[in-house]
Amino acid sequence: MTYVLRRIGQAVLVLALAYTVAYVLLAALPGDAIIARYASPDLGLTDAQIQAIRESLGADEPLVVQYFLSIWGFLHGDFGYSVANGAAVSELIATALPSTLVLAVLGLVLAVFLAVVIAFTATYGAGRWLRRVFRGMPPFFVSLPVFWIGIILIQIFSFRLGWVPVIGADPAQALILPVITLAIPIAAPLAQVLMRSIDEVREQPFVTVVRARGATTSWLLWRNVARNALLPTLTMAGLLFGELVGGAVVTETVFARPGIGQLTAQAVANRDTPVLLAVVVISTVAFVVINLIVDLLYPVLDARLRTPGRRARNAPTTEASELTMTSELSAPVGSTR
Repeated sequence: MTYVLRRIGQAVLVLALAYTVAYVLLAALPGDAIIARYASPDLGLTDAQIQAIRESLGADEPLVVQYFLSIWGFLHGDFGYSVANGAAVSELIATALPSTLVLAVLGLVLAVFLAVVIAFTATYGAGRWLRRVFRGMPPFFVSLPVFWIGIILIQIFSFRLGWVPVIGADPAQALILPVITLAIPIAAPLAQVLMRSIDEVREQPFVTVVRARGATTSWLLWRNVARNALLPTLTMAGLLFGELVGGAVVTETVFARPGIGQLTAQAVANRDTPVLLAVVVISTVAFVVINLIVDLLYPVLDARLRTPGRRARNAPTTEASELTMTSELSAPVGSTR
């Protein structure tokens, strides 16, 4: 319980610091979004009307007051109003968020699948040349910008081959290229960490014992190596969620998909501070929650990270624990205990 409360406290502190930094940086941006939006001669608004708009948006209050008012509003689900069109920011977020969530979840699933295929093939591939090719994929994928991947996929699969239409595509077809674009840069670091973990686990003594007792390569991989090697990859997947959000912004802009990315791009162009602040906060909350879940899952997946009291009850001594773990992991196929 202490571990859980400490992790939750750290998550709340990170959220508070991220919100404060985002608010200060956005407030320090040059220019006045209200003047830029409503002082145009085409609108014909008087100074009194512009001042009334400023008062209705709360922009006439001191910066410190605006800061605490915005915190109070965020805690109650009130993100304010867009400077560009006057719409409630919460409604804009609610409209754009589902599309981005679908893209992000599918991109992460595909990235994990690609990482597992690359890592396992690079480690247990049939030929040396095949293993070398797959080991060279992650560094190559890391070097590719997200927008460049999207443009190349459109050029090849839409314009040249005609497999995936860009215009007039149904919802499923419209997701294919954006998901691939988002997944490739995420899969690269996941594959690198997984390959390194597999190499380290393969050198452990219990793997040698299992192999000596006649276990097949597939049984050794899925029952012993993969189970231990996936833990660092889980941490990396949580850390990469921030990059997943950033990649979704770029991907939606490239493919003109409605979502948080397109909303963010429009807010940047219009200097719409309330929308930008809401996007930053929501992205931070998602990032912190995902990493908090990963932190809380680690003791569940790895018995060595559980509380000392529980570990002491389950294993009287460290040597006995290691011997028991080695004995369980080295049990041959088909054996019973």
